[in-house]
Amino acid sequence: MTDPGSTPWTPGEFTERLRAVSAERYHDRHPFNVRMHEGALTREELRRWIVNRFHYQRHIPVKDALILAKFDEPSLRRGWVRRIQDHDGEKEGDGGIDRWLRLGEAAGIERGELLDASRVLPGVRLAVDGYVNFCRLRPLLDAVAASLTELSAPDLMRTRIDAFERHYPWIDTEGLAYFRTRVEQGSRDGQEALGLVLEWARTREEQGRAVAALGFKCDVLWTLLDAVDRGPVCG
Repeated sequence: MTDPGSTPWTPGEFTERLRAVSAERYHDRHPFNVRMHEGALTREELRRWIVNRFHYQRHIPVKDALILAKFDEPSLRRGWVRRIQDHDGEKEGDGGIDRWLRLGEAAGIERGELLDASRVLPGVRLAVDGYVNFCRLRPLLDAVAASLTELSAPDLMRTRIDAFERHYPWIDTEGLAYFRTRVEQGSRDGQEALGLVLEWARTREEQGRAVAALGFKCDVLWTLLDAVDRGPVCG
């Protein structure tokens, strides 16, 4: 008799389980993000978040390069390399990293302070290192599944844009370009990764690994905000 616990979920069931992880554990529910979107952060708290979140942002193309190296099909590499270009840009002054630097400038933080990283909190460093090493060491399915937080990113970006415009008018709206760009990019990237995970995870064990990988990524983002929420002020 076949063990029901070993029977693969249908694509619909599998997708529902993945989306349930984000619905329950994505960092939009973190108290710091809730306060941010309610307009309750001080200037110092918001600047602290911008400084520390940049440490994560600058490592996104690093983790994507590690994932890229695991692909053995040129067509998949061509698709995934776009993510690196989205953040690094195709030329100097372009891309998501530069847009985040402009967000910092709009908030009164010099580029040198962001690039220096001397004010990045230890907990943030550990969280980011953990994610990068996960993508380095885990199988391709797990690494791609961890990126499925992108499925929730567009709604978060829309909420964030509205919150910044409504509650933090001292930040020039041109500094919000990163958030605006990620609405479309996040939707595209999330759907692309979901398609790959649904195709590759054929057994219940593989599906369970994908769900666990997404849970791990949610923990990374949550832990990062824990550190920021409890950290010293970046004036």
